Amino acid sequence: MSDEKDTKAEAKSEPKPAEEQRVETQHSVTIGGKQVKYTAIAGTLVLKEEDDEKGEHKPKASVYYTAYLAEQPKGAKPRPLTFSFNGGPGSSSVWLHLGVLGPRRVDMPLDDSMPRPPFDLVDNEYSILAETDLVFIDPVTTGYSRPVPGEAAKQFHGFQKDLETVGEFIRLFTTRHQRWSSPKFLIGESYGTTRAAALSGHLQDRHGMALNGIMLISSVLEFSTLLFNAGNDLPYILFLPTYAATAWYHKQLGADLQKDLSKTLAEVRRFASGEYAAALFQGDSLPVEQRQQIAAKLAAYTGLSAEYVERSNLRIEIHRFTKELLRKERKTVGRLDSRYVASDRDAAGENYEFDPSYAAIQAAFTAALNQYVRAELEFESDLPYEILTGRVHPWSYKENENQYLNVAETLRQAMVINPALKVFVANGYYDLATPFYATEYTFNHLQLAPELRGNISMEYYEAGHMMYIHEASLKAQYKHLVEFIKRSL
Repeated sequence: MSDEKDTKAEAKSEPKPAEEQRVETQHSVTIGGKQVKYTAIAGTLVLKEEDDEKGEHKPKASVYYTAYLAEQPKGAKPRPLTFSFNGGPGSSSVWLHLGVLGPRRVDMPLDDSMPRPPFDLVDNEYSILAETDLVFIDPVTTGYSRPVPGEAAKQFHGFQKDLETVGEFIRLFTTRHQRWSSPKFLIGESYGTTRAAALSGHLQDRHGMALNGIMLISSVLEFSTLLFNAGNDLPYILFLPTYAATAWYHKQLGADLQKDLSKTLAEVRRFASGEYAAALFQGDSLPVEQRQQIAAKLAAYTGLSAEYVERSNLRIEIHRFTKELLRKERKTVGRLDSRYVASDRDAAGENYEFDPSYAAIQAAFTAALNQYVRAELEFESDLPYEILTGRVHPWSYKENENQYLNVAETLRQAMVINPALKVFVANGYYDLATPFYATEYTFNHLQLAPELRGNISMEYYEAGHMMYIHEASLKAQYKHLVEFIKRSL
């Protein structure tokens, strides 16, 4: 009897082995007036870790993905293959998947108004599926991706382990689908650009996989450009042009500055890198008269009062700006997309109650994804699909202790080793999460050899972090991505 009890207890405590899932469905979409037939694959891959001492391959994580493989004639050359992911950290791939790249997209309002439920999907005539096969990856703990039973989730929640896990997924998918001879691309958004730049080196070094191109949507490669820490004045300088663009959009600038956005931004760029940078460099030794002049100019470019700028020691932190710009109207502006506004209960508060631009997309993309996966892709799971989760925090940067994470150098080295590697960078004028001037600064400081600088191209859109939710920007971005892929081949 006791033996039977022991056997039952043992069976109960032993975790079930992870099983892979895979569902294929057939579809078609019209892109550029032509019908594209494709196979959609919704599934999971179980990633294993090799134990050198025991010679075993231990399952570690089940990673969910959605792949779209276009139909092509027999004997044709292998199509390009693009791996896509978003950022956070803690974000699933839903934004790029159902926002711009995939064959179906969320139907968003044409202006900056809040979408109303219920939410719909439409065929995406701006998908890049006609140019490249697509694989959307959800890193561990996002989407339906989870550690296998018995493995702790925390081990995957950090820069290095995330890099290794996503890199292993790319290697395994490429191998199983016999795509090593395909031209290969990465496209990432936000922290996904950090991951993409780091992968350009990791895939090359670890797996000998050379890429044809990397597409960076709302880029952050050098974290010192974004973090408003005491003693780091760089973000105050680099956010200023986006503050000006936001104030311009909400008509908070003087008459001359309201005339032409591009001219205004050129003027603000010059001030930011010149007078303003020099003033902050002087710190407390800045003469009073000069301090007042700088405060007046900052006020003119940001739409804030000179008194407020002065009280902020000439340093305007992002969350203060989003709260202060329209305070008189009892409104706040968005961080991901500063075109969006909302009202807080406490109009006198220091920070906004919520980001109105995230609120504009969260429910629409969540509902659309959950309906799409079961109804059209026929993938079934009772797990919650984690759209953007805080469960990955604290995110570990232990390999970069006492320094800011900087993967720009990894990208530079990858481009030197592989001179064929091209890079496309998309910037939103109203993006206060990863401002465009910070991206310009990062790429201007790559110290890249002159003959390789032409491998980098940048485009700008009159929208925010997810610029593709703005119809005109979606159309323009489609054109730019297609041109980049063709150029990279």
